[in-house]
Amino acid sequence: MRPVRFVLQPLLNLFERLRALTMPEMKAALGTGVDMTVFRKLATLDYLTSYSQRGRFYTLRSIPRFDAQGLWLARGAWFSRHGTLVHAAEAAVTQAPAGYVASELEAVLHVPVKDVLLQLAQAARIARGDFHGLYLYTARDRIRRQEQRAARQALWEEVDNEPDQQRAAMVLFYSLLNEQQRRLYAGLESLKQGHGGDRQLAQILGLDEETVARGRQQLLEAKVQRDRVRQPGGGRPRVEKKRPVS
Repeated sequence: MRPVRFVLQPLLNLFERLRALTMPEMKAALGTGVDMTVFRKLATLDYLTSYSQRGRFYTLRSIPRFDAQGLWLARGAWFSRHGTLVHAAEAAVTQAPAGYVASELEAVLHVPVKDVLLQLAQAARIARGDFHGLYLYTARDRIRRQEQRAARQALWEEVDNEPDQQRAAMVLFYSLLNEQQRRLYAGLESLKQGHGGDRQLAQILGLDEETVARGRQQLLEAKVQRDRVRQPGGGRPRVEKKRPVS
């Protein structure tokens, strides 16, 4: 009877070369057309299944170099140190300093997670609670959950204050500029805001909306006076000096 290692060597060589394999690739390496035969061989190895792409990729646990989140990407498939998507999501939520809302966790794991989060919450493996109109998912442990919600509240208050701080900084900077620079600055910020930007900047800086629009148009058309504050002919008309009548 041939040693198991010898039988597996073509598969091990392919794992070493490609790092992650599909079932058809493993069948070809083992010279079989039967899934169960592949699974029997894999059972002798320490392997992981991808949690993305419907679990169609496999790797050996010794191959991945996981990042700080415990994740690894190979051939377009995501793997987790924790195994399945359910376990990966549970670990991520529990370890997150401020918990996660679904969209944040999707950005971390790179796959849809709403159904998985609901499953975990219903099984009481994580906690789910309302936070300013969104579901916040936190750890099952009560003390850890309180710490995460407190951290989330601090983040919320910090972000909530940012718009006021930004507006104050914009107004301060605006006050240091000359007339043309003010108009162009307002136009530039309006361009950043996109639709409705003229109105928004006019309200923030106390300008007429047409002034903001004019500054924006000047920038788009590159009609900027580099060594003048006003356009030629702008400003107050000169006062003609009168000669004293003798």
